[in-house]
Amino acid sequence: MNLNATLFAQIVVFGILWWFTMKFVWPPITKALDERASKIAAGLAAADKAKLELANANKSVQEQLAQSRDEIAQRISDAEKRAAVIVDEAKKRASDEAAKIVADAKAEADQLAVQAREALREQVAGLAVKGAEQILRREVSAEVHADLLNRLKSEL
Repeated sequence: MNLNATLFAQIVVFGILWWFTMKFVWPPITKALDERASKIAAGLAAADKAKLELANANKSVQEQLAQSRDEIAQRISDAEKRAAVIVDEAKKRASDEAAKIVADAKAEADQLAVQAREALREQVAGLAVKGAEQILRREVSAEVHADLLNRLKSEL
């Protein structure tokens, strides 16, 4: 066999192999590589989109937390104000009730003092009558001398 013929046969076989590879083998490989590249690109785009959505969600959560904190602070402030108003109202009611109790007690004390004075006047009038009886050594009638006794009571 001739070296040139072998070389020529190898060139022809190589050409056929190259043509076969370029026609039937290479297109599916390039298609698979292109699909993989597009999937990777889509995955990267989805990851970027997910990062952006995560950042937006974190921002939204932070805003909602801040809003909730503000709302809670406002509610606490309102509750404290309401509690202060309730305490003030309770103090006022207690003060009014205490003043009423003191006024009732004073009125009752005044009434008891008046009753005690009346009872004392009655007793003094009785003692005066008994004293006069003993001085005069005779009985003084309370019915007969009622006017005199009433005047004596009023002077006491």
